[in-house]
Amino acid sequence: MIVKRIVANIATPDPAQADAFYRGLLGLDLAMDHGWLRTYASLETAVAQVAFAREGGNGAPVPDLSIEVDDLDTAIARVRAAGLPFAYGPAEEPWGVRRFFVRDPFGRLLNILAHQDQA
Repeated sequence: MIVKRIVANIATPDPAQADAFYRGLLGLDLAMDHGWLRTYASLETAVAQVAFAREGGNGAPVPDLSIEVDDLDTAIARVRAAGLPFAYGPAEEPWGVRRFFVRDPFGRLLNILAHQDQA
């Protein structure tokens, strides 16, 4: 399994308020807008991303980190082998990802995901 991306998620009641600073001031592109979540990224390099959300999608809490992997089934198997409980999922979401939530050793809620065309 290879980690492909890590996204920091920041909870906010109004994700659109991030636009002036992250898009206007820093010049990041609006890479994704679901209303409840807006992701800003450098589309040329796709290295830096930060997301602002009022929920984690499907009523889930906003995760502290989102980590995209190339093989979600391997990640699921590793979580199960470690005896860790899933905080959400595994689930196939209508916006095109398979994912689950799990807490890290520090209590941080992690969204582990793969896009369905890559899962």
